Amino acid sequence: MSNPIGATVIAQALQQLDVNIIFGLVGLPVTDIAEQAIDLGIRFIGFRNEQAASYAATAYGFLTGKPGVCLLVGGPGVIHGMAGIANASANAWPTLFLGGSSETSLWTKGGFQEMDAITLLTPHTKRAIRPHTNTADAITSAIHDAYRICWYGRPGPTFVDLPTDFIMTPVKSTKSISRPPVSALSKPIASFEVVAAATKLLKSATAPLVIIGKGAAYAQAEQPIRALINGSHLPFLPTPMGKGVVPDSHPLNTSSARSVALREADVVLLLGARLNWILHHAAAPKYRKDVKIIQVDISPEELGRSNSIGEPALSIFGDIGLVVDQLTTSLAGWKAFPSSSIHASTSNSTFAQKLSNSASKNETAAHKLASSPTQPGKPLTFERAFHIIKQTLHSISGPENGDVVYIGEGSQTMDISRSIFPLDHPRQKLDAGTYATMGVGLAYCIAAWSAYNLPRKTKKLVALEGDSALGFAAMEIETMHRHEMDVLVFCMNNSGIYSGDTADKADWEAKQQRLLNGSGSSKSRDRLKSSSLMHEARYEQLATMVGGRGIFVRTEQELESATREGYAEGRVTVVNVIIEPGNDKNMSFAWMDTKAKSKM
Repeated sequence: MSNPIGATVIAQALQQLDVNIIFGLVGLPVTDIAEQAIDLGIRFIGFRNEQAASYAATAYGFLTGKPGVCLLVGGPGVIHGMAGIANASANAWPTLFLGGSSETSLWTKGGFQEMDAITLLTPHTKRAIRPHTNTADAITSAIHDAYRICWYGRPGPTFVDLPTDFIMTPVKSTKSISRPPVSALSKPIASFEVVAAATKLLKSATAPLVIIGKGAAYAQAEQPIRALINGSHLPFLPTPMGKGVVPDSHPLNTSSARSVALREADVVLLLGARLNWILHHAAAPKYRKDVKIIQVDISPEELGRSNSIGEPALSIFGDIGLVVDQLTTSLAGWKAFPSSSIHASTSNSTFAQKLSNSASKNETAAHKLASSPTQPGKPLTFERAFHIIKQTLHSISGPENGDVVYIGEGSQTMDISRSIFPLDHPRQKLDAGTYATMGVGLAYCIAAWSAYNLPRKTKKLVALEGDSALGFAAMEIETMHRHEMDVLVFCMNNSGIYSGDTADKADWEAKQQRLLNGSGSSKSRDRLKSSSLMHEARYEQLATMVGGRGIFVRTEQELESATREGYAEGRVTVVNVIIEPGNDKNMSFAWMDTKAKSKM
């Protein structure tokens, strides 16, 4: 019997690892790998760009808790896939990247798409390796090692370089080596002494706060954390992708009083989050100068990282779920607040009163923006459009059911929608994440659809996309339709990055001509800005051109109808929502030290 080609060995190695989905884009020399994987029952989802495929693989790792796998062609394909490598590293998501490369006999001779990917990627991955020889065992060992390394410890990306001759020619057979299955490691717990110290610190607090990060969601620690919050009446604040670990509807949720919660807390229990730009680096004036941080993380290298206050008061290395179980037991009988709500009138806590007052004020203001009907002849606002989408979706299936997974992408689209769509379940909201990456939205939809709906459909994917963000990977709408993914995409179209120029088409065209002619100025605002996009582009036609459903929307009634119809559709649907350009508003970002003084 002849020896198998390398592609067969590679596919078999992935099958041994229980890989059931590969994200990628084929071409020489990796096409045979995809074909062999499909023959073995592994689903291959072929994208239109390696960047989107790489993003999807990273998100799949987050959602499932097991490494996502991405297949790339060599040279330029690996370069495109570096976007996902960086994303996996920044977010600490386990992802195995497999990349083709030129034939070993042609190295340094200008081979087809020749590139030294190992040297390039070593600084950006946990491990970048190449099988040491063209044998079945060496190839299998390299893939298994890379899979294990990307998953164990701090999750992140690994890369295996696969030369053309290792893929497309018969490989030498070697004596079969028995390998133990690559499975999740035993989870570490904290020492008795450190749990006792954390307990003492929490009990001493007058304004304790639990911050729940996406690391807690990745760790699938929702049940232990819910028990801690309910048992000790601790107020909590979820980060964007930590939402749903404890239901947003919980009365101890401080999201509506976020600024006050961070500024007033004297002891913070940090669960699977980093004190980076999203949490303002724990720096004054966003935090108290004397705030004490108890940081819990599975990655020892994350403990104390990025803290403006220096080392945390207490660093706890361990599995979040197990450490929280330990804390819950240690805190038994103690309660931060007398009542399990920040709004309880009986609470004598100054912290609780401040949280309650701030939350009430902010919720009233948000409700006013969302509930104010659109005036005749005026375009929808972000807030009003999201309110209509939310109300319609909730009338179909409430958040308690957990039937909808949201993807948010685009500056205002992401920031505004984050507080409008509540979640009662974890891992049902994805956005730009730690790296603030634009272009991930449609790829994340494909990843989430694959994670939740294969082999049996359980979730509806709803993407909230800015028109600029949609453009990064718009052709992946074809990928969705080709794989029969019934994703509902809302394109929030204000004709610009951040904001558009004008709601009037004739005015837009006049400004366009001044820009093209080199006349006008930013000061007088009589030409298009550098952030301008096409006026009211018909993005819904991206769906119709591939056989999906496209709906163009201007009014509240049209949006409600489109939401209901799009949810029921069994094919990809793009709803193009025309909203106000926002050209008369100043942009501000809470994470920036330097405030923008000009309108955007």
